[in-house]
Amino acid sequence: MQSMTGYGRARACRDGREITIELKTVNHRFLDLSFRMPKNLTFLEDVLRERINKSALKRGHVDVFVTYANTRADAREVRVDGLMLEAFGQALKGAEEALDPYRRMTAAEALTLSGALTITQAEEDAAAVEELATEAFDAALDKLMDMRIKEGDHLRDDLLANLAELSSLRQAVAERAPEVPREYRQRLMARLEEWQVNADAQRVAQEVALMADHCAIDEELSRLESHIAQFRSSVESGTEVGRKLDFLLQEMNREINTIGSKASDCDIAQQVVSAKCLVEKLREQVQNAV
Repeated sequence: MQSMTGYGRARACRDGREITIELKTVNHRFLDLSFRMPKNLTFLEDVLRERINKSALKRGHVDVFVTYANTRADAREVRVDGLMLEAFGQALKGAEEALDPYRRMTAAEALTLSGALTITQAEEDAAAVEELATEAFDAALDKLMDMRIKEGDHLRDDLLANLAELSSLRQAVAERAPEVPREYRQRLMARLEEWQVNADAQRVAQEVALMADHCAIDEELSRLESHIAQFRSSVESGTEVGRKLDFLLQEMNREINTIGSKASDCDIAQQVVSAKCLVEKLREQVQNAV
């Protein structure tokens, strides 16, 4: 079993280029991807999206963070705007009378004029960056999957522990259920005796039978036991079972509600409340299962 919670980070460096990729996953009904990367690396999104779709990630919201640094000498392009410098020169000719005739602007000073010099990012070598990115991504994905598996092991243990408690409650209800009609008959006979009413034995038996039929929960208990067994088997299988477990919990909740409405007994009602709390806890845990 895998949890949908995970994190992985890896860095790859080569030839003055360095790329770091972080992967974060949380629970989601489907596979939902979100990318954050520098604008000049947006071409990597399709590459990484394809690798994710081919990976073992099947469900969850995935955040992909890409950071990049290029320290190579050819990473920047410096351009001089000759037309702008020529325009500045023409303007300066008209102001020569106000300037020291022995003072002339040097080339270095001219380049400090606003807009004369432009430094931009050079176009990246897409093939080299893609190779570096896939290397970092694969390493980050391995770490992410390791964490999801470890979290899944803890989740499986918690699910089985809560399921065992739910099974114990079901067994307690099953043991209590046959006593309900007997206790009803005893209370009925005690009441008739208190009222000094000579009731026909057959009529009393019919009344008890009607009550027993009304509060019979054998079928519900049997279906609940089956759902618990399927749930346990699915959890132990280790495959993608999140949606199946969620469906089984809906069915368990349905059976428990029916038991609560049919069984006219205080002890069973208390067990039902505890069982519903456990089902709700299981449902919250299952939301994070792949």
